[in-house]
Amino acid sequence: MSRRFELICEIEPPTRPDLKHVRHQIGVLSNVADGFLIPDNHIGRATVSSIAVAHEVDLMGGRSIACLNSRDRNLLGFRRDLLTAAAYGVDQFLFVAGDRPTSGERTGQLTVASMIDETRAFAATTATMRVGVTSTRRPLPDWKRNADFLFAQVGFDADELLTWRDAIRFDGPVYAGVMVVASTAMAARIGAQVAQLRIPQTVIDALERAPDAGVDLACELVATLRDSGAFDGVHLIGVGKYRQLAARLETMLD
Repeated sequence: MSRRFELICEIEPPTRPDLKHVRHQIGVLSNVADGFLIPDNHIGRATVSSIAVAHEVDLMGGRSIACLNSRDRNLLGFRRDLLTAAAYGVDQFLFVAGDRPTSGERTGQLTVASMIDETRAFAATTATMRVGVTSTRRPLPDWKRNADFLFAQVGFDADELLTWRDAIRFDGPVYAGVMVVASTAMAARIGAQVAQLRIPQTVIDALERAPDAGVDLACELVATLRDSGAFDGVHLIGVGKYRQLAARLETMLD
């Protein structure tokens, strides 16, 4: 029996001690989202703990996935995070290496693989925890097959995503990365910072014609991937366009 196609919407975490914007995002997206991913100190900036925000999602009736990166943690700190998550009832995680920090250096003590091992050992004596990892559109290393679910790197071309999915073997759910490109300035910034995420010229041209074109293109890609049956869902990054995205998805999913 095939799994239901899921929309996992990414929440923009706060950089100040105020959760009002988080609650607003959850409320706006709750009609279309099957779950929420909370980044962890994304793009190298300090944010409210992803575990705390995941708990807030749970309190509002949503399903949460807390992202934890190896960059900012040593072993003791990670064990503290697992204890905190268990106390809050947060039981789904996405482990990543973490973006390059704007200041300071990586701790160098943890890797995503070692975080998986620690979580399996911790969960063996406490509550069940599910762990996901990310993947570029390259062959999947064997150790990543030990994860419970897989998030693919953001893509803008359905054929490229489908070709990659057809080439890998993974037993758990696989989610394609889909991002709303909010503006031509954002496209230029992403292309300069992350070579693998260079925005296609067709997307840039569409944004120059219509400011909300990024929302429409993202939704069209979601629909194509859903109809293909190749993925179990998408990891959807709406950035500042989450209101328009929610409205467009509600219409599309009717």
